[in-house]
Amino acid sequence: MSGGVEWALHCCVVLTAAPAPVPAARLAELHDVSGSYLAKQLQSLSRAGLVHSVQGHAGGYVLTRPPQEITVLDVVTAVDGAQPAFVCTEIRQRGPLATPAEACTMPCAISRAMAAADEAWRAALRAITIDDLARDVTGDYGPATFTGIRAWLTPSS
Repeated sequence: MSGGVEWALHCCVVLTAAPAPVPAARLAELHDVSGSYLAKQLQSLSRAGLVHSVQGHAGGYVLTRPPQEITVLDVVTAVDGAQPAFVCTEIRQRGPLATPAEACTMPCAISRAMAAADEAWRAALRAITIDDLARDVTGDYGPATFTGIRAWLTPSS
C-alpha cells in the first residue's frame, strides 16, 4: 500500500471537521507533506468521487458524501487501485518438476490463501468509515482536537 493512502485518509478525516472547502496547500501545510504529492492523492480522491474541488477564492476540497458513507477501502481503491495485493504467476508450471497447465484446473493452495487474505483485508477496510476514524481520533486525542483543526483551517480575516 502506498504512502499516498495514509495522506489521503488523513485529509478525509480532516475534511470532516472543515467548516468550508480546504485548499490542497492548506492540507499539505497541516500535515507537513509535499503539496504536489498530496495534490495527486486529492486528484485520485476526486476522480473516485470521494471529494469535490470547489473553484474560486474560497475554493478547496470537500467530501462529496457524509463521512459515514465513505469507507477506508474506498480511499485505498481511489489511491492505489482495486488490483489484489497478490498476483499468482503460476510458478507451479515452471521448472524441472513443472505441473502441466492442463493439470492446473483450479488456483493452487498459495493462490487460494492469498485471495482469502486479500478478501478479509478488503472486508475489514470496507467495515471502517471515515466517520469511524474521526471518532477514533477524538477518542485518542480528545474532543478539542477537531476544534483546534477547525480553528486552524478557518482563515483569519
